[in-house]
Amino acid sequence: MDFQDSPQEATFRAEARAWLEANAEALPPGGTSRYDGLPEQDGLAAMKEWQQKKYDDGWACITWPKEHGGRGATFMEGVIWAQEEAKFDVPEGYLGIGHGTCAPAIMAHGTEEQKRRYLPKLASGEEVWCQLFSEPGAGSDLAGLRTRAERDGDQWVVNGQKVWNSGAHYADWGILVTRHDPSVPKHKGLTFFVVDMKSPGIDPRPIRQIPGTSEFNEVFLQNVRIPDHNRLGEVGAGWQVAITTLMNERHGRYNMTPDWSDALRLASELEIDGEPAANQSSVRERIADWYVQCRGVELTFMRTLTAISQGKQPGPENSICKVITASARQDIASFAADLLDSAGAVSGREDAPSAGMFHYAYLAAPGMRIAAGTDEILRNIIAERVLTLPGEIRVDRDRAFSDIPTGAN
Repeated sequence: MDFQDSPQEATFRAEARAWLEANAEALPPGGTSRYDGLPEQDGLAAMKEWQQKKYDDGWACITWPKEHGGRGATFMEGVIWAQEEAKFDVPEGYLGIGHGTCAPAIMAHGTEEQKRRYLPKLASGEEVWCQLFSEPGAGSDLAGLRTRAERDGDQWVVNGQKVWNSGAHYADWGILVTRHDPSVPKHKGLTFFVVDMKSPGIDPRPIRQIPGTSEFNEVFLQNVRIPDHNRLGEVGAGWQVAITTLMNERHGRYNMTPDWSDALRLASELEIDGEPAANQSSVRERIADWYVQCRGVELTFMRTLTAISQGKQPGPENSICKVITASARQDIASFAADLLDSAGAVSGREDAPSAGMFHYAYLAAPGMRIAAGTDEILRNIIAERVLTLPGEIRVDRDRAFSDIPTGAN
């Protein structure tokens, strides 16, 4: 692995840093952003304003082709930009699904007309997107979904229910995978669409989560009409389009908050028996374990970047990174709650230690072990594609979906 910038990359890094210094404030010590805890609509407005500023100056979605609103930058330049932007206090979230999963699907499977219509407004932040994939009975087994699309002339009529849909209640557009033919094996009977989230019959209902937030939704679709020109890919090719989004969703999920350094900072500030908790060998041992895990994930991700920079296809490394970071985040948050004693139960940016970071992470951690692939699914991927163990037995692979027994049979 090469950790050094090439001369061209060093020049690009300096240019990116200069623009950021002229247009944003540095992240304050401790990494607490002034955007943390903003009401949802205020946070969304701030994110759109920042994205528009980047778009106007050529710094939005920089690896996208210029004709689609990007800069035509290399993959490594995109990594460098992300590294530099992370040092500044700028709004985050809201647009990640559109940029990280929806846009790659449109680029890979969309028509030229679809690319011209959707991608520039995605890049500028003018339109916000969501992802309508998982269902109450088809989460880890996405191909088992039951939301039905039936052809009616030049339109499709969709009925069903989706769940775990981040931002669906404020999204302008969504990507939607449906079942158009239950008489064929489950992976072959799927068709993929982009859908106007303001269409009649779409009912997003925010779900109150354990941490007190409501960014996730369940979405009901009742006789929703979607024009055929909003179909993404061929009829029956929905699984191939879905795989494109899933691979991009899991890509880069190695960042972890809180991480080992947050645990060390907390242990250095708190006292046990009159001395810093960090002086306790048992505390240092746990933090050292998390450092090793975090560093291993970082180096694994760097290996992926090196492969991409050399024109190679990355392997299943991101499944490893996601499994490790999701569980480590939960362990660190639990450890912090124990160190904080009764203060560990306090929530809220204003009242809780560390602006409530550990409290929120502790409550949100179980969900993070489900999002972008459950631990069990990712371990299957690792077992089969990294360790080359025998594949899991799948008795429904070649069976018509309508013939697969359900709990109601």
